[in-house]
Amino acid sequence: MSDPITLGVLFLILAVVLSTASSPRPFWQRFYHYVPATLLCYFLPSLLNTFGWVDADNTALYPIVSRVLLPASLVLFTLSVDFRAFRRLGRRSVLMFAASAISIMLGGPLAVWLIAQLAPELVGGQGPDAVWRGLATLAGTWIGGGANQTALKEVFQPSSNLFSAIVTVDVFVSNLWLGVLLYGAGQAPRIDRWLRADASAVEEVKERVRSQVEALRRIPSSTDLVVILAIGFGATAVAHALADVIAPYIDQHSALLSQFSLNAPFFWIVGLATAIGIGLSFTRARNLEGAGASKVATVFLYLMIATIGLKMNILAIADHPGLMLVGLVWMLFHVLLMIGFSRLIRAPYFFMAVGSQACIGGPATAPIIAAAFHPVLAPVGVLMAILGYAVGTYMGYVCGILMQLVSP
Repeated sequence: MSDPITLGVLFLILAVVLSTASSPRPFWQRFYHYVPATLLCYFLPSLLNTFGWVDADNTALYPIVSRVLLPASLVLFTLSVDFRAFRRLGRRSVLMFAASAISIMLGGPLAVWLIAQLAPELVGGQGPDAVWRGLATLAGTWIGGGANQTALKEVFQPSSNLFSAIVTVDVFVSNLWLGVLLYGAGQAPRIDRWLRADASAVEEVKERVRSQVEALRRIPSSTDLVVILAIGFGATAVAHALADVIAPYIDQHSALLSQFSLNAPFFWIVGLATAIGIGLSFTRARNLEGAGASKVATVFLYLMIATIGLKMNILAIADHPGLMLVGLVWMLFHVLLMIGFSRLIRAPYFFMAVGSQACIGGPATAPIIAAAFHPVLAPVGVLMAILGYAVGTYMGYVCGILMQLVSP
């Protein structure tokens, strides 16, 4: 299936899901009470890849959507940001991010040690084929992102075959967890009650921004829509232009900053696009929210969700069952620690989900999880994910050394 056809099919899937989700018919209301629409927007495209109708490894849709539509959506989402309200979210968001990063750093060695007691051949190997070397790169991407994974690949030098298998584990396990989080977003009030959490700060931010939008709401003209797109894509162009200069300069002239993965262009694209949107929120451009800026951004974000789902192959676990088992045990430890810590500090599910995805998925998926609660919360996911880039390489390195120590 070619990219134009795939793009059309993705929009058809989104249209069917969102139309039925807003239907007043009792059947659909009951159905979407249990199955969040966002989860279906993610899961249904995965069937295209699972059954071989789309070659997710060769499609150009994901690079375009992640590098163009994602930053544009972040610009448009942040136009209406009220940072006085966001400050009310408090320190629990940072604590949940810290718990997420630490649980991943410790979960890797624990998973390797546990599997080594039961089936040592699954986590053994010698030289470049030593499983711990590949898993160390997985720690880098699960705490930070692709740049951190690349850095640790150069440090630990896993074989090409092992690294390819680890990439499969990453895609399957992380996307499986993403689906669980999206489902949980639809059950957030019930989960918050179980966590004994106070979600009032999150609700206050949503209501405050919603009331501001209602005060500015108007029927958009074609000029309004063109201006909204011009701001989104214009800011994205500026972010790309600056990233194309800053990232190579750091890579060539600052080894210290490169160690923090600040030589990654995607980091600067997302970070600069968010910064431009924040800057515009202090100008009259914020009035474009009343004409539907966040609605345009939401369309971009839904396409991002569908495109990420396109990478998921639910049958991939059969290709590398041993490594998949390690990844699943590792993720289970992360999940249990996040649930326990969230319950301990009474952090709402929003902080747990976004804190987890800020590490596991990074800037590409953390805003998706945040926006699943409400579109105005997407910038929270970006800001938390950026922290992962700074610590991913170092914590991933420690994780790799610990896995080496416990390997058979």
